[in-house]
Amino acid sequence: MTIRSLEPGYFDALYAADPDPWRFETSDYEDAKYRATLAALPAPHYRRGIEIGCSIGVLTERLAERCDTLLGVDIAPGALDAARRRCAALPHVRFEQAALPDHVPPGPFDLIMLSELLYYFAAPTMPRVAEAVHAMARPGNDIVLVHWLGPTPDYPLDGDAAVMAFLAAAPWAQLLNAERTTDYRLDVLRVT
Repeated sequence: MTIRSLEPGYFDALYAADPDPWRFETSDYEDAKYRATLAALPAPHYRRGIEIGCSIGVLTERLAERCDTLLGVDIAPGALDAARRRCAALPHVRFEQAALPDHVPPGPFDLIMLSELLYYFAAPTMPRVAEAVHAMARPGNDIVLVHWLGPTPDYPLDGDAAVMAFLAAAPWAQLLNAERTTDYRLDVLRVT
């Protein structure tokens, strides 16, 4: 049996049932992970950033302080509506509905954030995802991967398998830092 990448309808149903299905706004886990993610960024500030899979914009709002311009991208319109409301006072932040690897926002972005995203893709799709990320970057740009390490029964991959598949498909990326907690892994890459 081939496991396929999750379809847009999966996320539409999640947000229709609950506007914050992963408790991004209230979870101690999410808050600690966001703080660790921002602390792990190699540069104090970025000219152009993109957060792929921005959801309702909780990390986007925090990441905005570190970017001159920031694009949040998500597949779910309901999540994007919430993200736009959350970041309405931040004129340098904009949002776009898109789904990798079929739609690649025009770069280059000197920071590409993929937080809690890669395990939604099936392993055979990962080379296309890596190619899409590479198309948005230039040498010297940073890519941050953050993924839950717990069970992911509804997803095609778990956190470790997703990151390993991405790294295998991205020989153009150098691993700068890899952190691991009991709950998540945080990998910082630089485009070579």
